[in-house]
Amino acid sequence: MTLIEIAVATAIIGIGVAAIMVAATSTTLVSDAGRKLTQAIFLAQEVREWTLKLPFSDPDPGDEDNPPGPDGAENPQTAVDDLDDLMDVTYSPPRDGQGVAISDMTGWSQKFTLTWRNRDNLAQTVAAGASDVINVQVQIEYRGRNILTTSWIVTGRDQS
Repeated sequence: MTLIEIAVATAIIGIGVAAIMVAATSTTLVSDAGRKLTQAIFLAQEVREWTLKLPFSDPDPGDEDNPPGPDGAENPQTAVDDLDDLMDVTYSPPRDGQGVAISDMTGWSQKFTLTWRNRDNLAQTVAAGASDVINVQVQIEYRGRNILTTSWIVTGRDQS
């Protein structure tokens, strides 16, 4: 009888220890996911701040007739002087609120997608450059895995 009681007690203790190990592993995974989401939100806020400060149209008279999109052939775009220069650009390492690379965030990237929207119906997409309303979407990735995708609207500011 005593040997059976010891075996049952050992099994119960073993199950309890295994449950504690699973809980500890789950807590670590949830904590890591929360940390990555916090980093991604920070990176999205940084580039949102940057995009809201950029001129809506190109200030360089030589680029005035260029179609919307990056002015140079470089990707990622290094000389961003207006909002449409971020069209379909990916930054890795990511950029901060001034457009400067954050070199200690290896593995992170920011992918931009710009779509022009109808001023009277923001759900309607129009041709690039055909409106003064742009939906800026940024996808934040860590080591190729999407962590956060968010977007915001930027409108052309009256220059008068």
